[in-house]
Amino acid sequence: MISYGKLWDTMKERGVTQYALIKTYHISPAQITRLKRNESVSTHTIEMFCRILQCDIDKIMEYIPEETPLNGPTE
Repeated sequence: MISYGKLWDTMKERGVTQYALIKTYHISPAQITRLKRNESVSTHTIEMFCRILQCDIDKIMEYIPEETPLNGPTE
């Protein structure tokens, strides 16, 4: 699973609010909702957040392994 939990921490550190994302940076509320729900977003969206927050991807998202591998090798 991809988690965007780090995004909200980075926004807080940088003083960027959800209101600013919408009004200043023209991020759609639907995109913000998708990120809150840890749903998939485009690489373009991730790139925009990196630019806005002036940070690397690891400050926005992280991979959290699932308990069960997807069609991976079996032992």
